[in-house]
Amino acid sequence: MTGEIDDLAAAKLPLEQFFRQLLTVLGPALGAEAGCLHGADPVTGFLTSTVAEGLQPTAFEHAIRLEMWSDDTTRFVDIRAAGRVVETVHRATGGRPERSVRYRELLAEYGLGDELRMNFDVGGGRWGAAALMRGADAAPFGASEQRLAERAARAVATALRDYALPTAATPDGQDVGTDPQDGPYWLGVAVIGPTGRLTSADAGARQLFEELAESHYRPAGVPTALVYLAERARTHAPSAHGGTHAWTRLRRPGGQWIAVRASLLDQCPRGSVALVAQPASAVDVIPLSLLAHRFSPREQEVVLQAVRGLSTRDIAHRLFLSPATVQDHLQSAFTKTGVRSRRELVALLAAPYTAGLGLPPA
Repeated sequence: MTGEIDDLAAAKLPLEQFFRQLLTVLGPALGAEAGCLHGADPVTGFLTSTVAEGLQPTAFEHAIRLEMWSDDTTRFVDIRAAGRVVETVHRATGGRPERSVRYRELLAEYGLGDELRMNFDVGGGRWGAAALMRGADAAPFGASEQRLAERAARAVATALRDYALPTAATPDGQDVGTDPQDGPYWLGVAVIGPTGRLTSADAGARQLFEELAESHYRPAGVPTALVYLAERARTHAPSAHGGTHAWTRLRRPGGQWIAVRASLLDQCPRGSVALVAQPASAVDVIPLSLLAHRFSPREQEVVLQAVRGLSTRDIAHRLFLSPATVQDHLQSAFTKTGVRSRRELVALLAAPYTAGLGLPPA
């Protein structure tokens, strides 16, 4: 199965097509009857897209609320916190799935049985996640299938990491600003109502909704990332005094990254949420780029200081390293990115985004 995943990755399909093809590999290999795959912001683990097969779209918003609000131990964040890659409802509940709120309110409700959930983790980032389900009459996922899922998860994570490599804000040589919605000052503003439906949006936000639209029917008509983001803003409600907001990075279909921030209006937990989207800055995207370029944790620290303009001696002092060790880490970063100097490395990581903001390169 991992060979098939590697072949799919090598085909460089658009992300949604990659996920759809991946479901045709994972489902039969693991004996799943339905499932969904998610892309994620690798720095925060925030889920940003969904491709589903064999699932009821009417359950989607409730599934997000359970993921955000419940204490179910099979939430993706809890699986990762426990140091696991894969978890199943059957194993997590000791063979008593009725203990799981996900099972009671989602799986059993829609005629499903055991669920296998996995995070696509590699190199310090969570690049996506998956949930695969069996019918109510099928046997639970076994130990051998869980081990196979763990191997598959690593292969998928490696593929998704390559998808995350940021690209400039003006692809294909287009001039910045030829389209008002693609220019350096592009902005989108929208309001998501208490039921999760779009209640108001400007032209920039409506274009973004169209770009992020997912092929499977969604009752509320709001893309995965923005539903998750609105719910994240609501989780901040009890302590949201003085402008607390949630935010995430999203990748547009052309490969450009944007930053979307959400703020709960009127401090009402089930109230409306305002969304503001704009081109991602270097500050927003460099942490992601450091992960995507496969730098080690120490290399990330050194490269980040170099991007900030510190000299070798200053980096060594700040990180308690010798200047020679700093140079070794920088040389390793040059090799991984194919550049020959610190100037080229900084330009690779930062210049595309400063250009996208209408500013001179760093």
